Amino acid sequence: MTMEIVIKRAYEQASGEDGYRALVDRLWPRGVSRARAELDEWCKDVAPSAELRVWFGHEPERFEEFSARYTEELKASGAPAALLERAEASGNQRLTLVYAAKDARNDHVTVLADYLDHLL
Repeated sequence: MTMEIVIKRAYEQASGEDGYRALVDRLWPRGVSRARAELDEWCKDVAPSAELRVWFGHEPERFEEFSARYTEELKASGAPAALLERAEASGNQRLTLVYAAKDARNDHVTVLADYLDHLL
């Protein structure tokens, strides 16, 4: 089965086209209820470590270094492959990575999406 990986902010309305929805942040998005989020799971294990997240601080000039460090964390963990397995087992052909940051270009979600694509 071919799995499509997409990203979507937690503040956007959930859609039937989202497929398997996984929140991939370590912290719950402010102001979003669990009912409104319509998640299949909250997968904290694929989020960057607290230390790395604090060091990065969403500073664009640190993104390249952050990306390399975060990729190493993902490689050392079985969580990304397990997330893909659960998404595939759901029968959906799309995995929507739900995140809260304002700027996806400078956030872990883009690194994670690329990493998961590589695993496929």
